Amino acid sequence: MGLLSSVIPYSLELEALRRMPAQVFGILMSLEPAVAALVGVALLGEVLTGRQWAAICCVIVACAGATLGARTPPEAPES
Repeated sequence: MGLLSSVIPYSLELEALRRMPAQVFGILMSLEPAVAALVGVALLGEVLTGRQWAAICCVIVACAGATLGARTPPEAPES
């Protein structure tokens, strides 16, 4: 169970980070709280309050804003 809950997802995330731009990866990572909440609602029958949904939305917006607002480092001058 330990492998399924931590090692496998972590190694898949690292592999995804190697294959896609960091900004896209950051935006996808900001969706994790919403996906986890939807899985909880769908599979576990959890009920979230409006405040909890608003908090999830705030986390997603903040992460996406930080990712999109990040400046790319300037390219090194050619010698």
